[in-house]
Amino acid sequence: MILRLLLCAWILTAATPEYGYKVIHVYPHDRTSFTEGLEFRGGYLYESTGEEGHSVLRKMKLETGEVVQEMKLAPHLFGEGITILNQEIVQLTYRTQLGFVYDLASMREKRTFIYVGEGWGLTNDGRQIYMDDGSAQIRVWDGATLREKRRITVHDDAGPIERVNELEWVTGEIYANVWETNQMLRISPVDGKVLGRVNLAGLLTDDDRKTRVDVLNGIAYDAAGRRLFVTGKWWPKLFEIQIVPKNLAPKKAK
Repeated sequence: MILRLLLCAWILTAATPEYGYKVIHVYPHDRTSFTEGLEFRGGYLYESTGEEGHSVLRKMKLETGEVVQEMKLAPHLFGEGITILNQEIVQLTYRTQLGFVYDLASMREKRTFIYVGEGWGLTNDGRQIYMDDGSAQIRVWDGATLREKRRITVHDDAGPIERVNELEWVTGEIYANVWETNQMLRISPVDGKVLGRVNLAGLLTDDDRKTRVDVLNGIAYDAAGRRLFVTGKWWPKLFEIQIVPKNLAPKKAK
């Protein structure tokens, strides 16, 4: 009996915490945007979109979705994740193993860089850049040189978690979408352990889904305002959400 109780206690302790969400506000989002990377800086949203012939890097007003600046990628490139560090925007592409560095203010290209494998998501902690490639691994790069320093494997007690996608740095953790799921993971940047799972199912209404939409993808964090934003590919809306205990059902803003 004592052994059984101890085993139950260990299982409860080892289980990954699960969360739901509460919608704080809903903003417009360009439903033609195949969202790959999302950032919030200086009161503006920055978005990288994918698909060959349609990939752009843009700066937008949060409240209206109005595009303030936009830069189109070459037709053969598929835009992927972005991050902003040291007044520069760093952007990946999907399978061309080519990255770009832009000046934040002008969005003009400053230089390019190469990497091995696919490019999916990017984020940074102010010094290091974290990059993923669709596997369970996150590469840790030097923020200045973009050279790889080490790797961590995203995992829980059941093992590695594949298809880690868009990344965002949020108060000392890495938040990540998992491709083709409604899950957002909270990940330790030290060893890749999953610290929590957030179920984001139910954000879009049935009316939202009457036109073409794709998967959940896109996380941005306003560090100054402590606001968390999420959206998806071809989604008509961007949501400001608050993470809440699992037992609280999703609540949609009016």
